[in-house]
Amino acid sequence: MVNLVVMKQNKVFLRVISVLLLCSLFFSCEEKKQDKNVVEMQDAVTDSFTFWTWISASNEKEDTAYQEEFAKYSANGITDVLINTGTDPELLKRIVPFAKKEGLNVHAWMFTVNRPGDATAEQHPEWYAVSRNGKSCFDEPPYVGYYKWLCPTRKESKAHILSLVEGLAKVEDVASVHLDYIRYSDIFLPIGLLPKYNLEQEVELPEFDFCYCDVCVAEFEKEHHKNPKESKNPAIDMEWKQFRLNKVKAIVDEAYTIAHNNNKILTAAVFPYPEMADHMVRQRWDKWNVDKVLPMIYHNFYNEEIDWIGYATGQGVKDLKNSNTELHTGIYVPNMSVSDLEKAILLAKDNGAKGVSIFDGNALTDEQYAVIKKLSKKFN
Repeated sequence: MVNLVVMKQNKVFLRVISVLLLCSLFFSCEEKKQDKNVVEMQDAVTDSFTFWTWISASNEKEDTAYQEEFAKYSANGITDVLINTGTDPELLKRIVPFAKKEGLNVHAWMFTVNRPGDATAEQHPEWYAVSRNGKSCFDEPPYVGYYKWLCPTRKESKAHILSLVEGLAKVEDVASVHLDYIRYSDIFLPIGLLPKYNLEQEVELPEFDFCYCDVCVAEFEKEHHKNPKESKNPAIDMEWKQFRLNKVKAIVDEAYTIAHNNNKILTAAVFPYPEMADHMVRQRWDKWNVDKVLPMIYHNFYNEEIDWIGYATGQGVKDLKNSNTELHTGIYVPNMSVSDLEKAILLAKDNGAKGVSIFDGNALTDEQYAVIKKLSKKFN
């Protein structure tokens, strides 16, 4: 009798194990299938050297205008377009087929933590980031009127941002969701822009230091048993700095999951290299889960010469050495000579960039197009 009971128990045990193994095999296959889809998407948007450009879209613009614009990009060596539709998936759906017809990869460019003109967010003034001197971005945006930064810590504002990511990620034939303004407001402006605002920023100034809202302070105090508002010098409080870096990373990492779940990749516009981004805007992008970064190495914003593009590119590539993230150098073309543009692209490539992104498409001259077309043929 005992042996019969044991035999029955063993049969039940074997059935349970079999079911578990089948379930495990099923989910493993599903995960591999999903990973395979993402890899295929990555392969689809990765050429030997890519040429990207940022553009803004509008419902008022005629279809024929988009068709002509995309045809011009394709004919002149541009491979990828980053399109800002104001996080409107319907406008994106309308435009994507025109770009796809021209063989262009489309990336859904969105303002992420900075959300100017966001009708949903504007109904919730408490969602906005608060400076160390107690001013909310809702009422008193820093520097310029469109700096309407949300708090990345609050569950509601974070959930809203991620819902916008998901809406764009679901659009068919989009290659990636592209995060811009994925950071805090500038604690330090690029040095070349300071005269425009009649500013000197030699230390962290309270009116540009975010976020000190009640939710951020309470969560940090719970974790670290101190109030950042009471710190004599919050600039050297590493836990407080890391707390904010982690809040930005959390949004990126969740956006990465959303994008990949929809068989898209995640890309991001970032500051020139991680240490600099950390210092200026609380953005440590070499720690993120992200497929491609487009550091905005706008040398003239920093009063630097063209060769700085090579330096900053190389620094970013080194910082990404142990990750799977690709770097594509961002170049600011207004007022850039043809020879400087060519030199900038060559410097980016020679220092490890997988491509270059041009800001912006509408600023390109025929002479600059000729440089891109020539180098695109040479590299590819």
